[in-house]
Amino acid sequence: MQGFWATLPRPFFVLAPLANVTDVAFRRLIATYSKPYGPDVMYTEFVSADGLIRGNREVLIRDLAFSPSERPIVAQFFTSSPEAMEEVATLASELGFDGVDINMGCPDRAVEKQGAGAALMKDPKLACALIEAAQRGAGELPVSLKTRLGYNTDMLESWLPALFSCRPAAIVLHARTRKDLSSVPARWERIRQAVEIRDGMGSQTLLIGNGDVSGMEDARQKAAETGVDGVMLGRAIFGRPWLFDEGKQPDLQERLRIACEHAALFEELLGDIKSFAIMKKHFKAYVEGFPGAKELRATLMETKNASEVREVIETFLGGILKE
Repeated sequence: MQGFWATLPRPFFVLAPLANVTDVAFRRLIATYSKPYGPDVMYTEFVSADGLIRGNREVLIRDLAFSPSERPIVAQFFTSSPEAMEEVATLASELGFDGVDINMGCPDRAVEKQGAGAALMKDPKLACALIEAAQRGAGELPVSLKTRLGYNTDMLESWLPALFSCRPAAIVLHARTRKDLSSVPARWERIRQAVEIRDGMGSQTLLIGNGDVSGMEDARQKAAETGVDGVMLGRAIFGRPWLFDEGKQPDLQERLRIACEHAALFEELLGDIKSFAIMKKHFKAYVEGFPGAKELRATLMETKNASEVREVIETFLGGILKE
């Protein structure tokens, strides 16, 4: 079941699921400034399947909120329980998502302690059980997964065929091992070999490369060099919600006003359930590379709400315009 994946152009470009980054506020901003040029697919932040079932369901469902402008959108979950995965896949269908994704690559220790995320690379049998459970629960929705080359060592030649045997619609492959974290360059030559393994097996699963993609030009080049179906962009989106619209290069004033808009959206959509301090990592990205950036960034780090952000930025821009 490939669902919407079968309708995408080749290559296609995907927004990565980034914890405390690609929340509903940032995704809505990306949809505003990058559409219709992309991304071709968006992912939610990863959400705990077990938490949805046994925890604060109302708050976690807020993490899964999305707007029509973000479609197609995939809900990503982590768990080591096939029962929980089946239940949340059904929930994703009920909530109107376009697909379900299983996180099999996150190196966070708290996630791994549950036997989820990157820990699943050590248990291919459980990984396949989770895929099959998601497929049962998702109904007509396609099921995909995001993983890495291996756990402590590169085990692509054994890990990938095990996943293909369970027939997911798509696999996002981060071109590092769990042990690598982000400390070594992504090995895109291994993405090319993943395509060769897939084609040799006659699998219909789509392959999406991920890791160290600096922008759209780089993404297109990597797709051409590897033959991969799609490319996922992650850290490149920081401070650049217009990333997928290559013709858009906002000047400093517009860039800072977009930062204000981002802060206001965050406060409106998530302010009652998430700390405004999450915006600090975005301020670091928006405010760099121009005279006075260091001082402005330091001041923004002290703000506690969107109103203060707007005041600080308007004061800064007013000073520039007077010069």
